[in-house]
Amino acid sequence: MSETKTLQHRIDGPDDAPVLVLGPALGTTWHMWDRQVPELARRWRVLRYDLPGHGGAPAHPATSVTELADRLLATLEELGIERFGYAGCGIGGAVGADLALREPQQVASLALVSASARFGTADEYRQRGVIVRTNGLEPIARSVPERWFTPGFTAAQQAIAEWSVQMVRTTDPGCYIAACEALASLDIRTALERIGVPTLVLAGSEDQVTTPADARVLVAGIPDARLALVPGTSHLAPVEQPAAVTDLLVRHFGMAWQEGTAAIAAPPLKPVLAPVAPHSGPQTGTEAAHQPAHQTSHQTGTLTGLRTGTRTGAAVRSAGRPLAEIGSAEAPAEVVTGRQDPYEQGMKVRREVLGDAHVDRASAAADDFAAEFQEFITRYAWGEVWTRPGIDRRTRSVITLTALVSGGHLDELAFHTRAALRNGLTPAEIREVLLHTAVYCGVPAANSAFRVAQEVIRQETTPQE
Repeated sequence: MSETKTLQHRIDGPDDAPVLVLGPALGTTWHMWDRQVPELARRWRVLRYDLPGHGGAPAHPATSVTELADRLLATLEELGIERFGYAGCGIGGAVGADLALREPQQVASLALVSASARFGTADEYRQRGVIVRTNGLEPIARSVPERWFTPGFTAAQQAIAEWSVQMVRTTDPGCYIAACEALASLDIRTALERIGVPTLVLAGSEDQVTTPADARVLVAGIPDARLALVPGTSHLAPVEQPAAVTDLLVRHFGMAWQEGTAAIAAPPLKPVLAPVAPHSGPQTGTEAAHQPAHQTSHQTGTLTGLRTGTRTGAAVRSAGRPLAEIGSAEAPAEVVTGRQDPYEQGMKVRREVLGDAHVDRASAAADDFAAEFQEFITRYAWGEVWTRPGIDRRTRSVITLTALVSGGHLDELAFHTRAALRNGLTPAEIREVLLHTAVYCGVPAANSAFRVAQEVIRQETTPQE
């Protein structure tokens, strides 16, 4: 089977044990789960995988969560694994949700860690891709300790903070950009009610990337979901609070498989967590770590030997009381057959290319006089022309920029320069397009175009402090 259809992975635990798959967050490697593996591998056959281009994995970009899920399924099929439990963090959680929606017969139980039905906004992730394409991964790498960990943890665990920076630095930029696009295009809010497996939603109380509010949306939408909120923890909860996360995963997968999947049941476990004192910051002592069963040649190293957070996870559930209320599911929308109205696809492409913020402003400004024009360009320009398969979006952006320079349409040139960056053109390539227009559209027109494009590129490619 081609390596482009499978994922780099490793397995720990007994060969005859039920399988538990652990999915990584964007920018991390399978080593983010190092502190969970010793305990989980006592009960399960634990499979960890790397995203494309992460941790030395082959750099074959995947631009959708579904494509990542398909590669994981191909990996599992190659290993002869048909049914499994799944826990994933961030984009790894999105992969698990996709599997539960499309292949529910294969997913025995699900844990969504620091996950969301929609990650931020599409504009945020597409602009991140623009920044990486222009500046490389260094600006993103420098910012990850602030986004992944609480300030107290970062200050006390500087070795782990530096480890996180190095993980991102060694990631393939093209694969990182593709993963950003996968998150930008993800929105499963209306599909949550179709996730039919027992689900644990685990969130850090201080997570600013996927917030507790995002976690509550998941719990409200998934029929059999419970919430575990870990106090004093940010986005990379398995690293910041390894003991608490491990306990939660052991309880959840042990209980779920006992109750609903007796054929692959794990050993009996206590059904509730004992209360623990609230988090008071990382301990200063070094917590012992167990090296996995066999070594790996991973380029970015492991967490073994580094100090981690305390065993505090605070009580996420009391005896006899559910972790969270289960939201009621609404009836699924009626399925309409026949040719799809190009307006719906046009709006999707228009938002992907121009950004939600631009389209929302245009829609809000459309009164009775202009509303039909907005509908017209969405249906025909974006739904009929921009969706055609003959040329890719990069090429369409080149053509569009040239036409706008020729016509002197500077307002449109500004937002289509932004769109060109989103579609994969670099600032250097946009410069070449505008130089070419100076010959065929005239120097004055190109001069004005350079002024407009220069400001847009500066705004879009400057990393935020």
